[in-house]
Amino acid sequence: QVQLVESGGGLVQAGGSLRLSCAASGRTVSGYAMGWFRQAPGKEREIVAGINWSGSSTYYSDSVKGRFTISRDGPKNTVYLQMGSLKPEDTAVYYCASGSGSTWYGLIAHAVDAWGQGTLVTVSS
Repeated sequence: QVQLVESGGGLVQAGGSLRLSCAASGRTVSGYAMGWFRQAPGKEREIVAGINWSGSSTYYSDSVKGRFTISRDGPKNTVYLQMGSLKPEDTAVYYCASGSGSTWYGLIAHAVDAWGQGTLVTVSS
């Protein structure tokens, strides 16, 4: 079973940038889609970005498109989320997820095999 550990969260001013990392262990995630979700207080968990097994295809929610970039490093078994032009409404706990399939389509339906523990991102105005 895969274990996911996120890092890189913190406090940033509006307009700033952060990069989140998700390190996988236990088994390789190279054959699986990976994604980033977030959950703000009082709201449901939502998908932010997804990437297929090879990195050749990505998905972004409308709220982050053009500002966030998801990427993966196969040899390092790590997935990243580069976040730019951050807004106060991006404040949330961000979770890394390993999909149960090879494409990001399943992640949209929350077909997740494993979750990380989450990392808090706070954007001040």
